[in-house]
Amino acid sequence: MSALRAAVIGVGYLGRFHAQKYAALTDVELVGVADVNREAAERVAAEVGCAAYADYRELLDRIDVVSIVVPTRLHFAVAREFLAAGRHVLVEKPITETVDEADELIAVARQQGVLLQVGHLERFNPAIVALNGELHKPMFIESHRLTPFRGRGTDVNVVLDLMIHDIDIILNMVQSELVAVHASGVPVLSHEVDIANARLEFASGCVANVTASRVSRDAMRKVRVFQSDGYFSIDYQKRRIAVCRKGGDGMALPGLPGITMKEKGFAESDALRDEIAAFVAAVRTGTSPVVAGEDGRRALAVALQISSCLGGILPG
Repeated sequence: MSALRAAVIGVGYLGRFHAQKYAALTDVELVGVADVNREAAERVAAEVGCAAYADYRELLDRIDVVSIVVPTRLHFAVAREFLAAGRHVLVEKPITETVDEADELIAVARQQGVLLQVGHLERFNPAIVALNGELHKPMFIESHRLTPFRGRGTDVNVVLDLMIHDIDIILNMVQSELVAVHASGVPVLSHEVDIANARLEFASGCVANVTASRVSRDAMRKVRVFQSDGYFSIDYQKRRIAVCRKGGDGMALPGLPGITMKEKGFAESDALRDEIAAFVAAVRTGTSPVVAGEDGRRALAVALQISSCLGGILPG
């Protein structure tokens, strides 16, 4: 089996990690990394043992798969060139700046017969993976994603920077049409909104209350899901889930007759490694990626809807 030739475009904080993951895969040859900051490209290239480029276009005809890890405003232009050249693309979230741009990337990928995957990393968190087959018509979801201020990602608001992870997870859980959005948010340390809350109402009757902050003292990444037969508490950071159900063989909960609880923890994992390995596997097998372009497009559309009504209400 011949090695897939890979490249990473944009080797800032996150792009460097993409390059490391590709370099560690046995069935992939990392051909090169590209960055407008030539010094950064050369530094990462030396670290992972590949060539450095200042112009990503030099890699168009030299690779099979590529990660696009440039600023959001450049996602569309760079990803479109690689897709049009017949290359399989993993683009970081959000997929693009606008829904129209996302639609065009999806169309070009389909026309060229190549894969387009979007970097919604939480889909590969073991606590989320463990819920496969467990969720049946959730009715209430509460999500908190809070981080200290790090100064990264402030070219977009906190909805597109952080909340979009939870939007993608929630849309994948609920699988129902969004009918209304209520949202509010404020800038604190940047020119964009740094803390926001959104209430998402779905045609199924499910309601999701989603909070994201990048100006919190302590970090928190949790989601709670309620459905008719159970309650699920997921802690992304600690990689733990707690499942409460009617009946069952778990630990009985005091004061809640007939309700039992099971807790499960997961070993330390590398979600980015798993994401890139899944992308490579999908390319090799010709199967749909875990997070396809259409998934990224849906998450972006909802994130933009929330952004447009911060402080107000917008019908779905």
